[in-house]
Amino acid sequence: MAQNAAAKGQRFGAMKSFNFFVYGTIAIYSTFFPIYLQSIGVSKLEIGMLLAGGPFIAVLSNSFWGYWSDRWNNIRRVLIILLIGNGIVMQTVFFVHSQANLLGLMLAFFFFQSPLFSQSNSYILDAVEPAGRRFGEFRLWGSLGWAIMAVSAGPVLAGLGIGKLWVVYGSMMLVSIALACNLPRADRRQQEAGRRGNYLTIFRNKRFIAFLIIGVLISIPNGMNNTFVSIYISDLGGKEGLIGLSAFLTSIFEIPVFLLFDRLLPRNQRTMIACLIVVSLLYALRWSLMSLATGPYEIIAIQILHCVTFGGYYYIGTQLTSSLIPWRYKASGQALYALSWGGLSGIVAGVAGGWAFQHLGAAATYRIGAAFALLGGAGFAAMLIWMVRVKEASGVTREI
Repeated sequence: MAQNAAAKGQRFGAMKSFNFFVYGTIAIYSTFFPIYLQSIGVSKLEIGMLLAGGPFIAVLSNSFWGYWSDRWNNIRRVLIILLIGNGIVMQTVFFVHSQANLLGLMLAFFFFQSPLFSQSNSYILDAVEPAGRRFGEFRLWGSLGWAIMAVSAGPVLAGLGIGKLWVVYGSMMLVSIALACNLPRADRRQQEAGRRGNYLTIFRNKRFIAFLIIGVLISIPNGMNNTFVSIYISDLGGKEGLIGLSAFLTSIFEIPVFLLFDRLLPRNQRTMIACLIVVSLLYALRWSLMSLATGPYEIIAIQILHCVTFGGYYYIGTQLTSSLIPWRYKASGQALYALSWGGLSGIVAGVAGGWAFQHLGAAATYRIGAAFALLGGAGFAAMLIWMVRVKEASGVTREI
């Protein structure tokens, strides 16, 4: 018994370390790469268009890798492939300045980078839920890695120069690959593993599809903020250290949020939809406050709301997807969920967000984002009413 407990502790410890470094590595990229592009002469509109290629490719790559995760019944293998491809392509990106070559390489990078979060979520769910452990207990290590690495990289890059971003990113990626190779394999539940069915059943799930469509409205302004907030802080006089602090504050407070959701969130669909309505209203408040900001410190303070807006949406959406999708299609379902907040919405966020920031200004862009969040909240409210009416009409007494 003691040996089994020690083995489980070692396995779970490896998963926590993996989440810490993978999320920390992507935090360095997402926080400082737009600043790096600006330093080599890329305009805001061009940055938006360049990064919009990621969500475009994500439409293909999330579905592609989600399918193979389910087909192989081996998410660890997919994670290793994604990390190796990510590292190789990104190191090439840092030594290319031609716009055409940058675009091609970034599309290749996003093919490997986009599915990382959805596949790591599927891995956690497969590995810990059969053991009676909670998703948030492991996902919080990703938030911790994001926070610590982002705030640590700020002073490092201030000393080395933004041109040395490749050194910091490459070092972190090597650690992530090494940890992925030591992950235990997480097989699907035996009663589900190996079954073959029609993947179109996912698209026949009306509740899941409605959730994805409404989620796009929430995710578009979130994607615009992720892409341009570091530039917004820089334009208002903030340096690398403040940009790193902003990323730290957006993530560190996700940890208590995940722990609270683990403990308090009921696992029924109607309650989760009701929580998404509240999250949408908080998003509208966040973007409204951002439109009124006049200095970098105000933006950093407002960014703290990230923990209950994106943190809440991400956690609840992951659990809702798990509730709606059969186990044998778990990775595919999480991949489609990732598309709703990082794929289709990201295309609009990159192109339209870049145009809006350049031609309308940050304040107007964030006001538009607040309007999108309110529309998303109204959509979730309509979905909740629909679910209640369907339940009453069917006469079903069990909890949805």
